[in-house]
Amino acid sequence: MAADRLPPEIVAEIFSRVPVKSLLRFRSISKSLKSLIDSHSFTNLHLKNSLNRSLILRHKFDLYQLQIDDDDDFSKSIIPLNHPFKTVPITRTSFMPLIGSCNGLLAISNSQICFTHPYAPNEITVLNPNTHKHRIIPFLPLAIPNILESENIDRAGVCVHGFGYDPLTGDYKLLRISWIADLHYSFDPQVRLFSSKTNSWKIIPSMPYALQYVQAMGVFVQNSIHWVMTRTIVESHPCFIVAFNLTLETFNVVPFPAEIEGEEVTIAVAVLGECLCMTVNYETTKIDVWVMKQYGSRDSWCKLFTLVKSRFTLKSLRPLCYSRDGSKVLLDGTQVLLEVNHRKLFWYDLKSEQISYVEGIPNLDEAMICVESLLPPSFPVDNCRKKENHTNKRKKREDFLSRGFKLRL
Repeated sequence: MAADRLPPEIVAEIFSRVPVKSLLRFRSISKSLKSLIDSHSFTNLHLKNSLNRSLILRHKFDLYQLQIDDDDDFSKSIIPLNHPFKTVPITRTSFMPLIGSCNGLLAISNSQICFTHPYAPNEITVLNPNTHKHRIIPFLPLAIPNILESENIDRAGVCVHGFGYDPLTGDYKLLRISWIADLHYSFDPQVRLFSSKTNSWKIIPSMPYALQYVQAMGVFVQNSIHWVMTRTIVESHPCFIVAFNLTLETFNVVPFPAEIEGEEVTIAVAVLGECLCMTVNYETTKIDVWVMKQYGSRDSWCKLFTLVKSRFTLKSLRPLCYSRDGSKVLLDGTQVLLEVNHRKLFWYDLKSEQISYVEGIPNLDEAMICVESLLPPSFPVDNCRKKENHTNKRKKREDFLSRGFKLRL
């Protein structure tokens, strides 16, 4: 085989640019190639060099994967995706949101719109849509009472999640914010953080903010998960962007551009070209799309484009990704793929300021970008933790035996 005569690092570099589907077939060619493709170092190299992205669509409890093309017809590449919740019984309150995507891993939830007791269905799985492997996250009961058995039944439990990666520790983490929604507009959140390294949840000190949108999942950008929040749940209170840093495990406010401060607008966050993105909806007049070019710097906010509502009949939109037409996107991109009202997809041309709707896609409730990767969704327990647990168990056993012998004496 010609690859056997090339230096290993050159072979790895070449294959790191090959789509995952082809790599999975190539594993059967030779033992050396299988060993390369399955290695941890190659998985990371492939992720670093990956040029392929796919669009994940959700319609009710069905998932679809599509290759992103620069034309207006995605129907040629649409593939139904199997997932662990496909056989779960569906009720009128069932809900399967896309929690987030990070390094080719997709987090989804088999959840409820509202919860009435701690043990209501709230399972989460992390899957790789390209390798078709998945991992169920350990179940954690909600920190709420059994509302159906309480005196006040005019309330319900609500929770949202965010999924991301901590590069300092190499740990994939899942953040959950839950609270009781009632008629008094109170907001007392319970925050929990799951670590893939320890395979466990832990308590995060409560945050001094209230979520603006009760079903919005967190947006992962630059080591942080973002939501739009307010100081209180009262509707007239101004909102802002709050980030949870996965390394420091703390909340902080991301500054707005000065132009929109004090305006009565509806804010939403997204990720666009690996940058934090924000849509500013002026309800009756226009929608501005902003991008933070340098994360954390208020002065780096840049208004990418404006959609005037008198020209386009839009209620809301969410940017998904830039097109990858080299002649148009090389530096700043020329088209942006948008999700409109969670039902339609269209391209917006930044130069001509024209839109074209994407054809050939199924009905959709949600859309998310996912890069191709070989990353396994398995989260093994850290070796140090294993050793510590084994030592503790052995010590307990020795203490027990020691006490037993003393009793007999």
